Amino acid sequence: MQTLDNEDSRAVETPESTSNSRAIFWTPAWRSLGWSFEATEEEGAPLLGGNIRFKDFSGQLLGAHIAHAGLIVLWAGAMTLFELSHFDPSLPMYEQNLILLPHLATLGIGIDASGQVIDTYPYYVIGMLHLISSAVLGAGGIYHAVLGPKKLAPKGFGYDWEDGNKMTTILGIHLVLLGLGAALLVIKAIALGGIYDPLIEKVRLVQPNLDPARIFGYLFGLSPNGWTITGITSVDNLEDVIGGHVWVSLLCIVGGLFHIISKPMTWAKKVLIWSGEAYLSYSLGALAMVGFIVAVFVSANEIVYPSIFYGPIGSDYVRVSLASVHAGLGFLALVGHLWHASRAQAATRGVSYGTFSEFMAKNITAN
Repeated sequence: MQTLDNEDSRAVETPESTSNSRAIFWTPAWRSLGWSFEATEEEGAPLLGGNIRFKDFSGQLLGAHIAHAGLIVLWAGAMTLFELSHFDPSLPMYEQNLILLPHLATLGIGIDASGQVIDTYPYYVIGMLHLISSAVLGAGGIYHAVLGPKKLAPKGFGYDWEDGNKMTTILGIHLVLLGLGAALLVIKAIALGGIYDPLIEKVRLVQPNLDPARIFGYLFGLSPNGWTITGITSVDNLEDVIGGHVWVSLLCIVGGLFHIISKPMTWAKKVLIWSGEAYLSYSLGALAMVGFIVAVFVSANEIVYPSIFYGPIGSDYVRVSLASVHAGLGFLALVGHLWHASRAQAATRGVSYGTFSEFMAKNITAN
């Protein structure tokens, strides 16, 4: 029989200790998904705050951005290897519900001139490179979010949201990087083996069409076959697709350099809201637009999304899923844009709210 002293010496698990032990795991897990448990002056109730919690901590915000990039790259690499492990070259890709391997095949990777998969090793290499890159990004994200300084030095990568000069410089850097990304596709299409052309059903080098009237006409619905409501998604040849990327690359790089060396114009200082929440709303608005455009491209365009890889238009294959996912993400980004834009505008009036209920209550009261 155990003595009373022995019984007392054993650790007694109380409800409070049980709660604390659970919090050690679940609290960081929920916080990693953006859930905030603490009420603050700005956030009157726990909610999905996301990265806006770090708007005053440039170092931690950088860590969150790098970590997000790592998650995206991790998904791309892991999903590529997963699809490769189930891939059957004897069956069409769209019948196997693949979404990443068709994209690589469209770029002319791993296929012969007729579009048949002849070598899956490049897919394996690409998947592994993404996994390795995700590890590097993840380590960088953890360092800046946990171990590094909460705020970066102003002389380096630190910033003040109201510092227009620094904000336009950051915008310029992002634009240059986007321009270089578009340029990589152009180089692949015109010099590094070409890409798959569904019109002639083979891989070929592309000579881009740089006619500005033709390329920018798509933005106003002016397609080669007349006006159409589908706008840029009506493009029906690779020359225009690659020509459009040439213009995108040039505009992004030139625009980025302009923003890096220039200061905000007077009208921009007056019209735009210079705060972290406002910048987040601008970014989400752009993501929403891209999500909707891609959804239409997937649904209606066979040049960018060839039927040999994605299935015929209107068929119940992977096109439907891809379009639905992009449209859904675009809608979520649009809702986020409207939410954060309304909060940013309210902040300029000295009003803050953390939930939609607070937003409705304060606006009804104000009116």
